[in-house]
Order: sequence, then C-alpha cells, then structure tokens
Amino acid sequence: MTTETAQTLDRGLRLLALVSETPDGLTITEAAERLGVGRAVVYRLVGTLTSHGLIRRDQAGRLRLGLGVLQLARRAQPLVADAALAPLRRLAEASGATAHLTVADGGEALALVVVEPSWTQFHVAYRAGSRHPLDRGAAGRAILSDQPGWIASSGELQPGAHGIAARVRGVPGLECSVGVVALGPFAESEIGPLVLAAAEELSAALSS
Repeated sequence: MTTETAQTLDRGLRLLALVSETPDGLTITEAAERLGVGRAVVYRLVGTLTSHGLIRRDQAGRLRLGLGVLQLARRAQPLVADAALAPLRRLAEASGATAHLTVADGGEALALVVVEPSWTQFHVAYRAGSRHPLDRGAAGRAILSDQPGWIASSGELQPGAHGIAARVRGVPGLECSVGVVALGPFAESEIGPLVLAAAEELSAALSS
C-alpha cells in the first residue's frame, strides 16, 4: 500500500468516525475543517463512502451514516455473540438467573444472546431476538449510561421481573450490555459485581 493510499484510507475512516459521532450530521465545510483538509478532499472521500453505502447526504446536504454501516454491524454480531457465550454461561450458573447480551439497534434494545441456568427449577424464559425500548429496563438503560457499575430495574418491562445489567465498555463502536433477569429481586450487592465482571470479561475478549 502506498503512502498516498494509506493516507486516503485514514482520512476516509476518520470521516466515517466523525459522521458517526455527530447525530445531527456534518456539512462538507465542517467535515473539512475538523479533518484539517480541503473541501475537494472531503468531496472525493464522500463519493467513495457513498458508493459503498457507508455515508449518505440528507435533503439539507448534511453527511449522515448510510445503511451500509448497519449491514456491517449485523455481520459483526455473530462474532460478538460467540465471544459472549462463555461469560454468559458462567454468569447464568453463578447467579441462577437468565443471562443475556443486549445490543442497541436504533432506538431499541435487542437481545442478541440468551443463556439460561442449568440448575434452577424456575427461571425467566427470555428469547434471543426480543426487543424493547432502549430507555426501559436494566439492559437498555445500562447501554445508555455513562456511569461505571451496574443498573438495576424492577417491573419496567414485565411485572415481577427484576434485572441487573452493566454496559460493555472499551470496545469502540459497540453499544451493548450484559445482564441477568429473574422472577424475584436480586441480592444486588452479590449479583451486581458478577454482572460487571462478565461485562469486563467480554470487553477484554473483544479487545484482544
């Protein structure tokens, strides 16, 4: 790869990151200023990224993420799911509760992986593929939280159901949480650290 090609790739990736971090979109001028390049360079980058569906221009001409990013994210989900199985199994067995990996999908929380404990008589049946609003329940609110630690919820999604979840941090571009759900209240001081440890284990596995 030539130096010029590597520089173009770097600029394209930086532009994609800028757009992803700007919910209201960017103008060509704003993008050029933040990248420290000329408008002509940004036009060329936008042309390439648009052709791959990674960036689009809205009616006002502002740069926004394209649907191609969602397709890439969905293709990456199996990799995340595979990495989550072992931490979730340990969490489910240690807590005696149904463990899950939940990812942000638009304004919804999507249960990507669910693992039930093997030794309990009763536990919550929670299906992979289940969705709920991102701002309700421990799993979704943990994804939205900037605070370290875990989030607890009670009855927000289903009467009598209790949840504890922790955001998976330190993996750029990944918005997800690890959590447990049960039919009764948790001993939060005991289960919270287990959930947090599982989230940290998944983060380490995905970052290695």
